[in-house]
Amino acid sequence: MISKESIVYSLRNLIQRKSRSFLTILSIFVGIITIFIFISFGLGLINYIESLKTESTVDKINIQPKGVGPPGLDDTFALSEEDLEAVDKTSGVIEASGVYFKPAEVRKNKELRFVWAISYDPEKPLVIEMFGTKIAKGRELRSGDSGKAVLGYNYLLKDKIFSEQSDINDRIELNGKELKIVGFFDAVGNPQDDSNIYITHDDFLEIYRGNSTGFNWIIAEVDSERIEEIIEKVEDSVRKSRNLEKGKEDFFVQSFEDLLEQFNRILLFIVVFVIAIALVSVLVSAVNTANTMVTSTLERKKEIGVMKAIGAKNSEVVKIFLFESAFLGLVAGVLGVIFGFFISYAGAEFLKRAGYGFLNPNFSPILFIGLILFAGVTGAISGTWPALRASKTRPTDALRYE
Repeated sequence: MISKESIVYSLRNLIQRKSRSFLTILSIFVGIITIFIFISFGLGLINYIESLKTESTVDKINIQPKGVGPPGLDDTFALSEEDLEAVDKTSGVIEASGVYFKPAEVRKNKELRFVWAISYDPEKPLVIEMFGTKIAKGRELRSGDSGKAVLGYNYLLKDKIFSEQSDINDRIELNGKELKIVGFFDAVGNPQDDSNIYITHDDFLEIYRGNSTGFNWIIAEVDSERIEEIIEKVEDSVRKSRNLEKGKEDFFVQSFEDLLEQFNRILLFIVVFVIAIALVSVLVSAVNTANTMVTSTLERKKEIGVMKAIGAKNSEVVKIFLFESAFLGLVAGVLGVIFGFFISYAGAEFLKRAGYGFLNPNFSPILFIGLILFAGVTGAISGTWPALRASKTRPTDALRYE
C-alpha cells in the first residue's frame, strides 16, 4: 500500500503541474464520455428489443416475399390469397392473416402528409397483437367497417402530423378517399409507426384500385411448442402453392423472436464497432498519459535522486508514479461518466420529444462503476513503464542531472 505521505506528495505534484494534469484528464475524459453514451444507448436499444418478446409474439411467425426494395414499395413479389389459404391449412397453424401496406397521401383540411397505410382483417388482428399496441382512444376496426380508420398516436398531438390534433369522428382523406376516424393506437415510440393509418382490406383495395398485387405480409399464430417444425411445414405449403422448387423460394418464413434476435445481433455488432472506435481515443489518451508521466520523471529526476538517497525503495517510487497516473485516470473516469450521463439524459429527452421514445438509454450501475475502474486501470497501465523507469534511477546520476 502507498503511504499517506506519498499520496500527499503525489497530489501536490499534480496540482503544481495543473495544466499538464488537466490536459491528461481531458484526453481520457473525452474517450470515457463517448463510450458511456454509446453503451448506454446500445443497452437501451437491446432492452427495448427484448421487451418486444412478449407472450403475444412468441407464437407468431411471419411470411414475407423477397424483393429488391423496401416492403410496400417493391411489388416484384407478393403473397396471394392462395398462399394465405395454404398457410392457414398447414398443420400447427391456429390462424393466419394477410397484411397490405403502402405509402399514402393523407390530407386534413388543406394539409398534406405522406405516411404508411396498413390494412388487416379485424376478425384476425394478428399484426396488432404482434406489435403489442393498445387503443389509446376510441376503438379498433370492426368487421364490415367501411370508410373508417384507426390512426397512430401522433395524430393526437398538435403540430406532430397536422397543425391541429385529430379526434374521434374527424374526417381525413387517404389517397382521395374520405375516412372517418374511429380510434387511435397507443404510442409505439418511433415517428413512422406512430403516423401509420390502419384500414380494412376492402378500403385498401378500393383506394389502390388494383395497384396492389398481393399481400406484403402474412402473419400466422402457431403452436409455440412446435414453432421450428411448423416453420418448415409452412415453407413447404407456400412452396407448393407457388409451384417453386426447394432452394428457389421467392419468400421467407421467420418467427418473430428470430427476427428480433437478428436485429439484436446487428445492433450488438454496431455498438461493439462504435465502442472499438471510441477505444482508439482511449488508446491515444493512454499514450498521452504515458508521455506526461515520462516528462514528469525527467523533470523530477533530482527529487527522485533525493528520495532514493535518503532511503526510499524502488517500490515506493513506483507506487508514487502509479498512483499519480491512476489518479488522473480515475478523475477522468468520474467526470466522464457524470458528463456522459447528463449528455445521454438530455439526448434521450430530445429524442423523446422528437417521437423516438424507444431510443432510451440504460443507466446501469455497472456501466458507471465499470467505466470509472476502466479509466483508472488505463491510467495505471499508462504510468507503469515511466514508474519502473523512474524507480531504476541511480541517486548519483539523478543528483548530477541538469
